[in-house]
Amino acid sequence: MTNSIADIRSGIAEARREAIANGIAEPRVVLVPTMGALHDGHLALVDRAAELGDIVVVSIFVNPLQFGPKEDLSSYPRTLESDVARLADRGVTLVFSPSGDDMYPDGDVSVRVRAGDIGTRYEGRTRPGHFDGVLTVVAKLFHILRPDAAVFGEKDGQQLFLVQRMARDLSFDVEVHGVETVRADDGLALSSRNVYLDDAERRSARVLPAALDAAAAAGDRGIDAVVAAAQSVIVGEPRVELDYLAVVDPATFLPVDGDHHGKAVVLIAARVGTTRLIDNRRIFVN
Repeated sequence: MTNSIADIRSGIAEARREAIANGIAEPRVVLVPTMGALHDGHLALVDRAAELGDIVVVSIFVNPLQFGPKEDLSSYPRTLESDVARLADRGVTLVFSPSGDDMYPDGDVSVRVRAGDIGTRYEGRTRPGHFDGVLTVVAKLFHILRPDAAVFGEKDGQQLFLVQRMARDLSFDVEVHGVETVRADDGLALSSRNVYLDDAERRSARVLPAALDAAAAAGDRGIDAVVAAAQSVIVGEPRVELDYLAVVDPATFLPVDGDHHGKAVVLIAARVGTTRLIDNRRIFVN
């Protein structure tokens, strides 16, 4: 595991030299950015990264720029030792775990990447500035590590869309890949925040994937039916407070019109007790 920017750059350079010496003419570096508290969803990203390249780098950094003043930065789970242990047999070449001082030596960051209009919608409406913080740290990681590809989970669908848009708009020479959401046996999308749920809240949280299933099943009856089907599942669970439910065009992430036909993504966010969860599902609307 390396902590400093100089050390990780040196480690990647050494890994490239070793790969070339072993007959890989153009070794590919693939980055898996995380905030730690690793679960099987993260490990699926690591496995995909190993398929995409020769040198897998996992970053573990709880990025303060993407937390609002009333969010859970101080209590966000930090399990670095067990995270590194979980990565030991997954083909990871290097783990980069910088401190806040390494990433932001001057403290507050006056120059940031702006996420634009899409960054102010859905998650961005509830968490102002969140995606500016996400894109700023991802841009720094791209600059520091110079990966050939990076892997993100589709559970954070808006984040994935914005990182792909940033890479395209700012001409980062990085392929950005999405990996399908990994779910528990009860259908709940794996998330580091699931540890905050007690047993009763966990049972209540199952309505999120159930609502997405209902939305998908209603796709042959149009957008209004999709929304109504999802909402009807949510309102039946009193412990769940819906934040937003939106149906968007996957090409633009803008809300679809009522007469939309074709591919769409249903986004959902809700509070279950004090825990805020998000999920999404791709559907087809006839």
